[in-house]
Amino acid sequence: MATIQFDLVSPERKLASVAASEIHIPGSEGDFTAMAEHASLLTTLRPGIVKVVAGSDVTEYVVTGGFVEVSGTAASVLAEHAVPKAEVTTDIVNALVADAEEAAKGTAGAEKDVADKRVADTKALLELI
Repeated sequence: MATIQFDLVSPERKLASVAASEIHIPGSEGDFTAMAEHASLLTTLRPGIVKVVAGSDVTEYVVTGGFVEVSGTAASVLAEHAVPKAEVTTDIVNALVADAEEAAKGTAGAEKDVADKRVADTKALLELI
C-alpha cells in the first residue's frame, strides 16, 4: 500500500514523523482523510482528534487547532497544542477549554462566532477521550 509522510509538531515538541497509509484530520471546514497522491491542500484545524494509520498501528493525537499542509507525498500538521490521546486527561482538556474561553473574552461579531465555535469544539473533546 502506498504511504504518505506524516509529521506532527506543536510548539513544545515533534510528536510524530511516520510513513502512514492514511491520516484522519479534523479540518476547520470538515473532517477529511489524507492518503498518498492526495491533492495539495492548505487548511486550518479545529479542535479534535488526528488519527494516523501506519501499517497495523493506529495512533491518535488530540489537537486544539493549527494548520495542515497536504501534498501527494506528505502531510504536515502544525498544531497549537497536541498531545497523544493516550496521555490526555480530563484535567488537560479542562485547561484547554479554559484557554479557549479566555481567548473568546472580548471578541465581537464574526470573531466572536469563531471563538464560540472553538470553545464548543474544545468542550467536545471531553466526549472523545
